Amino acid sequence: MGVQALYFSDRDGKEKAMADPNNLLFTSKKEADERDRMLELSDELRVFLERRVEGIGEQMAEQCALVLAQERELLARALKKPELLNQTADTPDQ
Repeated sequence: MGVQALYFSDRDGKEKAMADPNNLLFTSKKEADERDRMLELSDELRVFLERRVEGIGEQMAEQCALVLAQERELLARALKKPELLNQTADTPDQ
C-alpha cells in the first residue's frame, strides 16, 4: 500500500478540509496554493465591497467576493470583451 500526500489551504484549515475532502483536499501543493490565493483575493474583495457598496451585509459581501474571486479569469477576459460574462456554456468564446 502506497502513501499519498494531501494538501489543503491554510485559510481553510485542516478541520474544514477534512469535512469536505472532495473539494478542499488536493494532491498537489500547486492546487492548494491556488485555493489559498483565491481565498486571499476573496477576503480583500469582501472588505472592498463592504466599504464601497452601501447597505451590503457581511454575508452578501462574502458571497459576492467568493464568486468574483472564483471567476477572476473570466472577469479579466471580460474587461476586454464584456459579453463574455453572460455567455452560456453552449455559446463558444470567440
